[in-house]
Amino acid sequence: MNENNQLRDVFDAIADPTRRRLIRLLAEAKEKEVPLHELTEQFQMGRTAVSKHLTILKEAGLVLDRKVGRETRYRLNAAPLREVQDWVAFYSSFWSANMLRLNQLLEEEEE
Repeated sequence: MNENNQLRDVFDAIADPTRRRLIRLLAEAKEKEVPLHELTEQFQMGRTAVSKHLTILKEAGLVLDRKVGRETRYRLNAAPLREVQDWVAFYSSFWSANMLRLNQLLEEEEE
């Protein structure tokens, strides 16, 4: 775990397409915070199911919530996604190097 004291692995949290969609919705939100009922409207599932997905994202440090009266509002905390970006960047350079070697081999065979 990192400095955020995450209860859940970021990769586990983003493995589900519903949670990835929730992250996107929060990232694209014009307002910084989005109420649960507005997020629920974007899915064909109930409020409880959406809330469970948000809890998993919260455990991974990807979502922050705040109570305003009886309403819970959510906002994205993208910082933990840096771990994913770093992991993908490593493999991106790995594939770039391998493709460069493949291109060199193909060019050598053409000569």
